[in-house]
Formats: sequence, structure tokens, C-alpha cells
Amino acid sequence: MKLFASSIMIFTFCGISLYGQEPTDAKDTEDWSRKPVVVTPVDTKWPRPADAIILLDENNCSWTKQDGSPIEWTINNGIMTVKPGSGGIYSGQKFEDCHLHIEWRSPIIIKGEGQGRGNSGIFLQSLYEVQVLDSYNNETYFNGQAGSIYKQHPPLANACTKSGEWNVFDIIYRAPKFDYTGEKIESGRITVIHNGIVIQNNVQIFGTTPNSGFLKIPYTTVRH
Repeated sequence: MKLFASSIMIFTFCGISLYGQEPTDAKDTEDWSRKPVVVTPVDTKWPRPADAIILLDENNCSWTKQDGSPIEWTINNGIMTVKPGSGGIYSGQKFEDCHLHIEWRSPIIIKGEGQGRGNSGIFLQSLYEVQVLDSYNNETYFNGQAGSIYKQHPPLANACTKSGEWNVFDIIYRAPKFDYTGEKIESGRITVIHNGIVIQNNVQIFGTTPNSGFLKIPYTTVRH
């Protein structure tokens, strides 16, 4: 995975349930209602933004674990590879609204199927996930395939390259807004361009990204 452009701001949020009784089975929030059309990307060599803040290259890695300790993912020639079971990583710099340019690829050796194939994700503000998955000839629920706003919005199209080939995400993120009491007054929005194809068009973020259960509406403490 190669990472460029604006980083991800990490806040501390609490959540409240949208409804009363929540489903406990992750399958209850899977969406199989609308299968995204499969499209073949023409060009996957989209350049990073001209004003990008470089978040990862051969000489720079400011990423840490949540507790601030060094990451266990490997870095070689500016490419960072996930170490299975080592947990997520967090950007050193903090931003709110951002344009995030990401180059990623799934494992060259195909293993597993569905959510078990090359599963990862990009969390914005540690709350809202854009799904990373090998969705090339790989069936799964539609709000969980590559480019979905996980468990909220299926992508408009499946624009994945062949397994093991590079993909490009350009994520334009507008963070939610809160009033002086910490109550949310405006939802966040996300646009995702996958290999040059718009697959999320300024969609509204309804809440946080759980694997099971309902979405949560975050709120903040008052900041001066």
C-alpha cells in the first residue's frame, strides 16, 4: 500500500444507538439488494495531488499503533505491507476535511473468498471505513466490497483490477460538523474515485462503521 495526500484526524468520540434492540449477527446488516456493475479500468496510474503531503515513502513513515508504539507492518521501497494480526495503524499528522490518495494492491497469491480475501480498510477519523478488498471475481455482500462505505453504501461499480495488481483510490472527505454543545449538525460526506471511476458520489455518512449492530451517531466534547 502506498499512501499520499492528507492524513486522517483522530478524535475521541462516544456513540449512541440509533435504535433500540441491535442485531448481534453481522449478516443482519449485509446488503445483497443491488449488485454493482463490473467495469474494467482503462488507466490505474492516476497521479497523486500536486499539493500532497507525503505520508509514506522510502524516507518517511510517521505511522504508529493506536498507543503510539512502532508499527509492525513492513516497509520496502516506499511500499508498506500489512503484517497479519498486528492490528491497525494510525497517521502521525491530523486533518479533518481531506483529499486522500491511496495506491493499494491485494496479495498476489489468492487465498480465501468473500471477506477473507485481501480484507483491509481506510478509516477516516477512526470512525468511517472505506473498504479495501480483493473484489476481482470475488462475491461478497455489496456494502462490503471494495470501495464501499462499509455497511452503509455499496459502490456504484466494481472497478477492481486483477488480483495482485495495483488499484488507486482518491477519497474526498468532508468531516461532519458539530455545534458548541457537541451535537452533530451536519453529516460528513465521502466521494471515492476508484481507478478513475466515480464509485461513491458525495454520499452522506450516516454513522460509524460497526461490523454488526446499527450505526452510531458520534458526538464530540466542546472544544475552544
